[in-house]
Amino acid sequence: MGMMKEFKEFAMRGNVMDMAIGIIIGGAFGKIVSSFVSDVIMPPIGMLLGGVDFSNLAITIKEGAEGVEPVLLKYGVFINTVIDFIIIAFAIFMVIKALNSMKKKEEEKPAAPPAPSKEEVLLAEIRDELRKK
Repeated sequence: MGMMKEFKEFAMRGNVMDMAIGIIIGGAFGKIVSSFVSDVIMPPIGMLLGGVDFSNLAITIKEGAEGVEPVLLKYGVFINTVIDFIIIAFAIFMVIKALNSMKKKEEEKPAAPPAPSKEEVLLAEIRDELRKK
């Protein structure tokens, strides 16, 4: 039972939970970007290039026979995947850039002046007493 308890403690740590949430959101974001590329970006590009559907672009390596599928090199799907990657990488870059700029702003804030030393406080009290007289 000790191993199960240790695993539960590991799984419930904040970092592990944050990572799991990030992976889930990242997967959903990947699906959104894939749909955006294949359904929104690539059709107009294909139209500009003469009605090319990139997802159907392939080179036949071996013709199919009865009941056997042909062997295809699907470079159009690869092009879509590369564009997906570029968009996701750019989005992550922008998030990291925003986080770094916020961190810089926090570092640039001037630090509070250091508290006066005991000697300075004592000298100020003496000065104030002398002024009163």
